[in-house]
Amino acid sequence: MDENIISAVSSALSITSGAVKATLALLEDGATIPFIARYRKEATGSLDEVAIENISRKAEEFKALYKRKEYVLEVIGATGGLTDELKQRIASTMEASDLEDIFAPYKPKRRTKAAVAREKGLESLAASIMAMRVDNPEMIARKYISKDVPSVADAIAGASDIIAEWVSDNAGVRGSLRRRFRKYAVIESSIVKGKEEEAGNYSNYAKFSRKLSDIPSHNYLALRRGEREGLLKVSVSVDNEKAIDEICARTIRPYATEGCADIVRAAIRDGYRRLLKPAIETEISAEVKEMADKAAISMFSDNLSQLLLGAPLAGKRVMAIDPGFRTGCKVVCLDEQGNLLHNDVIYPVPPRQDIKGSASKIHNFIEVYKIDAIALGNGTASRETEQFLQSLRFRRNVDVFIVNESGASIYSASPLARSEFPDKDVTVRGAVSIGRRLIDPLAELVKIVPQSIGVGQYQHDVDQGELKASLDFTVMSCVNMVGVNLNTASPQLLSYVSGLGPAMAAKIVGYRSENGNFDSRESLKRVPRLGAKTYEQCAGFLRIPESSNPLDNTAVHPENYSVVQEMARDLGISVAELCGNKSLLSKIDIEQYVKDGRGLPTLKDIITELEKPGRDPRTSAAVFEFDSRVKEIGDLSIGMMLPGIVNNITAFGAFVDIGIKESGLIHISQLCDRFIASPLDAVKLNQHVTVKVIDVDMDRRRISLSMKGVPQ
Repeated sequence: MDENIISAVSSALSITSGAVKATLALLEDGATIPFIARYRKEATGSLDEVAIENISRKAEEFKALYKRKEYVLEVIGATGGLTDELKQRIASTMEASDLEDIFAPYKPKRRTKAAVAREKGLESLAASIMAMRVDNPEMIARKYISKDVPSVADAIAGASDIIAEWVSDNAGVRGSLRRRFRKYAVIESSIVKGKEEEAGNYSNYAKFSRKLSDIPSHNYLALRRGEREGLLKVSVSVDNEKAIDEICARTIRPYATEGCADIVRAAIRDGYRRLLKPAIETEISAEVKEMADKAAISMFSDNLSQLLLGAPLAGKRVMAIDPGFRTGCKVVCLDEQGNLLHNDVIYPVPPRQDIKGSASKIHNFIEVYKIDAIALGNGTASRETEQFLQSLRFRRNVDVFIVNESGASIYSASPLARSEFPDKDVTVRGAVSIGRRLIDPLAELVKIVPQSIGVGQYQHDVDQGELKASLDFTVMSCVNMVGVNLNTASPQLLSYVSGLGPAMAAKIVGYRSENGNFDSRESLKRVPRLGAKTYEQCAGFLRIPESSNPLDNTAVHPENYSVVQEMARDLGISVAELCGNKSLLSKIDIEQYVKDGRGLPTLKDIITELEKPGRDPRTSAAVFEFDSRVKEIGDLSIGMMLPGIVNNITAFGAFVDIGIKESGLIHISQLCDRFIASPLDAVKLNQHVTVKVIDVDMDRRRISLSMKGVPQ
């Protein structure tokens, strides 16, 4: 890796150059981010996944910048204008916008008004005027009259076009105007005339005005969406006269003659309107859009992470119900691994309302399939079905869980669902997905495109490439943090494991189908084309509960098995006896095992893992009940205290499911009694909360909630 890039990344991220160099070397050698973060702490100084990802991204940015520099030097060199001073300026520039400012005068251009004027031989006239010492520019301009330049006015106009372009391409002028836009620009919006009724969702932006530097990301993305839909007129502006005055002050010399000054001032005004302002406005708008995208994507990723790491109900048999009115409630029974045992339809709600027949089926399913819990989708008819279930009395303890079914329909219609259940229709597949989400949210949700899961905001308005990269990284991070059971994982889940991918995951599942379950991590090496590097990267994230080696069901990497065996020998016990024995583990002096590149960070992680071998970092699923008084928005009244589940988090607040069709909004200012910079500082996705109703807008069917002063 180029030392210049290492130095630049180190400076930009305030991370030591040694850690940056080691991280980039590991990445170039094929190591994944989860592997580096978990098993190469000594090399990186214990950098986490986010820091490693930032190093990777920033290094790519600087690679692109240095490549662009090479092109700029080549183009300027071809013009004969590459001086030592210019070389030095380019070499020292570390901002892409500054590099483009330097390049602007030399960049190949289309046939502009200035280019036409040059073809007419007016560049020397422009230079004379820009020298600003000519007492009578018109007199000099007479020398340029020709067939192509019929008058003095035409000569002055052509020279002015050249001057306008020179000033617009000046790096100092562009930098100054860019700073002015960043500091003072105002973004304003209004509803397009005649679109008032259609733009009802944008009523908050009918007369909107805010400094561009202060606008929240969600406001900016909403404005641009409204503009794109043809409902909003959006403009970004600064005080044009002050901007022009500043450019004139930078350009027009104190000794300038009045005639030259007037021409240059007019050329600056023209160039500002025609060239400079549109270019800088577009550039600054792109900057703000990029920042808004990053904020929205970050929020989306945080939500997705919380959803993927939702509490599982492991080791339980589940009955899943996808509720509905006319078409009935689709019921499926699943075993502990989420395999389908039975499916049926019941009609406990209107219009058929077959309470007796539905109850008989539910009781029978629970006894026959030994059901431990019921997963009820939160869609249409959910409350009515929940009330039916709550009215039943079972012989065994069966809890009812409300499950967010967003995206289940996407899965049910996917090729994956069709391959899993070729003889079942989409309704059965959707119910299976709801049940599996309760058993293991992570394992089921990885089968759905993250954008379809129903969290975040403006996912269709942000850069789709950046969104996909961020969400893929989030899924990968969550999968590897939890670990994956090698003998039960789907190809989709395995594909996110460090070092694997869709192709290798499919090979592993195929090998497992043909040869039976893996009996150890070592046996994974028998999979065709799974080489040493792939094994190194994936092994620590795979779990085999059935293995004779207890370490195969932990996050201890096989490369560190020897040190655990050494610890056990020194204590005179077996590795199996050491695992989970906190008393003995606390007596180990780990410093005596520091050797061969293995340091204290890795050893501390090993001890932590041995204390709770095979532990799941996620919490356990908890039962939740909505308020039985509330069945629709009309049942709400101001001041009511209600239980709810946080089902989405945005930059401006959190949405809460209170058991009816409409989710209520807790604005960020109503989330707690202290100031918070982000809703994530106060709540998490799927968190059970108590809220107070503070407003109900029946016309727009909007509910405002608060958690301020509400005991949780």
